[in-house]
Amino acid sequence: MPTPHLAALLSVTIPMGLGLLLDRLLGEPPHHHPLVGFGRYASAIERLFRRLGANRGIGLLAWSAAILPWVALAGSLRESNIWLGLLLDVGLLYFAIGSRSLAEHARAVAAPLIAGDLPGARQRLSWIVSRDTSQLDESGVAKATVESVLENGNDAIFGALFWFALLGGPGALMFRLANTLDAMWGYRNERYLRFGWAAARIDDVLNYIPARLTALSYALLGNTADALRCWRTQAPAWDSPNAGPVMAAGAGTLGVSLGGPAIYHGQLEDRPRLGTGDAARATDIDKAVALVHNSIWLWLLAVAGVSVFAHA
Repeated sequence: MPTPHLAALLSVTIPMGLGLLLDRLLGEPPHHHPLVGFGRYASAIERLFRRLGANRGIGLLAWSAAILPWVALAGSLRESNIWLGLLLDVGLLYFAIGSRSLAEHARAVAAPLIAGDLPGARQRLSWIVSRDTSQLDESGVAKATVESVLENGNDAIFGALFWFALLGGPGALMFRLANTLDAMWGYRNERYLRFGWAAARIDDVLNYIPARLTALSYALLGNTADALRCWRTQAPAWDSPNAGPVMAAGAGTLGVSLGGPAIYHGQLEDRPRLGTGDAARATDIDKAVALVHNSIWLWLLAVAGVSVFAHA
């Protein structure tokens, strides 16, 4: 019979560690990623529900139909057998996070940038961001890459870890699918302004606490005073209520300047400045990746400590 402390570790920390280890060893599936299939399913759901209208209520029903059956199925299977539940938790967390792929994509930009291949770095960057990269100089490429690493540290890792710690594999699955629907439906354009409102707002709610814990993690692992100051003074001006704290704290702790003008879908956006010091350089990309990886260790230690304390 396991002790309460051991039971606490088995219920959360060890499955979390195994899921992270799988991601580190295997990375994203090279073919037939489950999110591709979910994207097709979500598109079919959208076509079906748009026959009923395109208002906020219909969008909420579509979101529910796209996500809740999968979460309910995962929860039911998880409760049916303790060992199946453990395997399911590990597998769903592996599916929900993308730590290795985030680092690989960032370093694929850094390598040609450091070698002086600016066109190659621009091309690699265009694969991971939605802004126009064709006219960016070396600093612009580095800045965009660091921004992507910091923001996606929350979206691709820590948000899933937070909901996994609360609800196990079904929680991580819910977060990942909700984040995917936000990327598909959460646009502020004529097509999705009302239909995608629920997807965007629910993603904001699910991300609210994880984003601030991510920002705090970044702050604790670097220049804490600057990170907290940037978070407090700069994040409120950022368009996204969750990306602002994450990127401001990350920029402050790294001592780099982020933000500023960027072109999205042919439109120039004059974004607020984030961080301190000089504009990001190619070498700052690896520093951002290291910050995310160190934050993962911090989260694992924190989850283990909270789990043991709660069962003491």
